[in-house]
Amino acid sequence: MDTKPAGSPIPYQTTSSGTSTPYGQLPPPPMPPPPGLPNGPSPAPRPKGRRRVAELAAIAVIAAAVGGGVGAWVGGPSDGPAGSAPASTGTLAQRAPTPGDLPAGPISEVAQRVLPSVVQLVGSTGEGSGVVLSADGLILTNAHVLESARDGGQLTAKFQDGSTAPVTVVGQDARADVAVVRARGVSGLTPIQLGNSDGLQVGQQVVAIGSPLGLAGTVTSGIVSALNRPVVTQQEQQPRSPLGGLDPFGTEQQQAPAQTSALDAIQTDAAINPGNSGGPLVDMQGRIVGLNSAIASLGGSGTRQSGSIGLGFSIPINQAKRIADELINTGHANQAQLGVSIRDGQPTGAQLAGVAPNSAAAKAGLQPGDVVTKIGTRLIEDADALVAAVNSAPPGGTISLTVTSGAGSPRNVSVTLDSVPAQ
Repeated sequence: MDTKPAGSPIPYQTTSSGTSTPYGQLPPPPMPPPPGLPNGPSPAPRPKGRRRVAELAAIAVIAAAVGGGVGAWVGGPSDGPAGSAPASTGTLAQRAPTPGDLPAGPISEVAQRVLPSVVQLVGSTGEGSGVVLSADGLILTNAHVLESARDGGQLTAKFQDGSTAPVTVVGQDARADVAVVRARGVSGLTPIQLGNSDGLQVGQQVVAIGSPLGLAGTVTSGIVSALNRPVVTQQEQQPRSPLGGLDPFGTEQQQAPAQTSALDAIQTDAAINPGNSGGPLVDMQGRIVGLNSAIASLGGSGTRQSGSIGLGFSIPINQAKRIADELINTGHANQAQLGVSIRDGQPTGAQLAGVAPNSAAAKAGLQPGDVVTKIGTRLIEDADALVAAVNSAPPGGTISLTVTSGAGSPRNVSVTLDSVPAQ
């Protein structure tokens, strides 16, 4: 991504019992049971500051364990895309619903519909949650949950009926914190119903389900507190390289080994705690709208990780679905790349510190010193906001930037983003 000063949030912290863990989020407006899910009782009737989240509290990614890559562990790489169930047979083949198409159901009904589609993922050093995508074992989760089985450990899926199955990795995008795994030797699972994160509204009710602190099948509820919330998480004891790993902006930060995620997140006040990572945030029809990924904690960078303080963050499902489709079909995902290094603008915006030759930014005529203040109609308050927005954009897509140069008037610049392999 881009270069930024030290002091980034620490994603991987440890509980008092020594287990790193995940967090979660919840659903939007009310509606009746989606097709293929059991009917429950009849439906019941029916911010913005300049300071970053990192300055208010430490952002903690809820991982099952602290660790590095996934290649040699979690049972090793899976049999690859060819061994995965076609996306056309499960959740990812469903069409995203129109917002408000169905009335909201009560939380108890939502829980009954969704619980069969939520799994607990247990490794040798921690645990997290996952979401069933296909009847034959494809599961969506966070990439950081895979670290619970690092160093040759085995990740195991535990289902709501108490049965278990070993898990292999289909693919992961550590930058986006999205992974797909396969539970081996299973059939007849209940895929979750697909929602539409583009239709979410602030104040909409949502439900989060997962395995906080190892308590499988835990259901909490809340509202969507904010949308497009830039959240940057970084693994403990890694250098500050603001976005670590592959840099969608094309800077030298590509060589940093830290697994860092810049999320354009859904913020929720639903109670999310260590162990919820990779679990679903669903709307009141039981349709997944987000993948629970991180929480804000008042615990700082110490060895103890606090629980929910009403600030949870979830990856929008429309973004997670695009990545999951690529992982299932090809074994890897692509990322959008702008090709710049950035810093916070003064008093606001993201200032370009450098522009890579032949990059998307260079081809659009952007220059060092330019300040990006908007993407489309969305305000860009600082460098993190631009990083998160580019991360969430489709590779090869076109975005409209509002840019100022020196004392000049704002101008609109159309940029076609590059597409690069994710790492």
